[in-house]
Amino acid sequence: MADDEYASLLDDLRAEQDELASDVDGAGPDDWLRPTPARGWDVRDSIAHLADTDEVAADTCTGGPRALNTAVQMYASPEDFTLSGVLRGRRLRGADVLAWWREAAAHEREVLASLEPRTRVAWGLGMSASAFVTARLMETWAHGLDVRAALGVPSHDTNRLRHVAWISLRALPYAFTVAGRDAPTEPIRAELSLPDGSLWYFGPPGAAACIRGPASQLCRLFVQRMRRDEATGLRADGDAAEAALDVARAFL
Repeated sequence: MADDEYASLLDDLRAEQDELASDVDGAGPDDWLRPTPARGWDVRDSIAHLADTDEVAADTCTGGPRALNTAVQMYASPEDFTLSGVLRGRRLRGADVLAWWREAAAHEREVLASLEPRTRVAWGLGMSASAFVTARLMETWAHGLDVRAALGVPSHDTNRLRHVAWISLRALPYAFTVAGRDAPTEPIRAELSLPDGSLWYFGPPGAAACIRGPASQLCRLFVQRMRRDEATGLRADGDAAEAALDVARAFL
């Protein structure tokens, strides 16, 4: 990825974070405690999770004390590690959690901007800095769906979904592993419509296995905010494409 493309990607991450922060800014005390579709989490929990993981992301890039692959070993399970950030937020007022997230997100972006796009980031199995920025955008968008659903704020899809679709499809080998299935050997193509009506493509032209439909549904399916039977706009041509939608998963 060229430097200007990386800068544009960072701008999209900022836009995704700023848009969600704006949607929760001014929420009342009761609003912060509204349950989200994520079982057991309310609005405050979701924003606290983003704040905590953005802090961990910055430390992971700089070799700080809370770098992911080191910090997670201090807990009995990755789930306990995630819960620790949520519990930190539960000791704060909602407005203070939002201030925490804004500060953490700004620092994260500053750190990410200092990296070369191809720099390896030791997050899980590791990924390039550009993929890592995309992963942070994906997580912000996914939790934003939960928060907005809880607050009754409409989700406004943007062409930033192309980033979520890209990392979703790149994560297919991992998704098949988690599902305990062998990944198809044949290539899978995607031809998706973005919110502005333009088309976005992934994979080799002419591939026999192809997923077609709205990016909004594919992205929700891969972040597991939509069930396969609800993604009625998606069409899978070929067994490999069908299997990809069955195992859809875009996160660790």
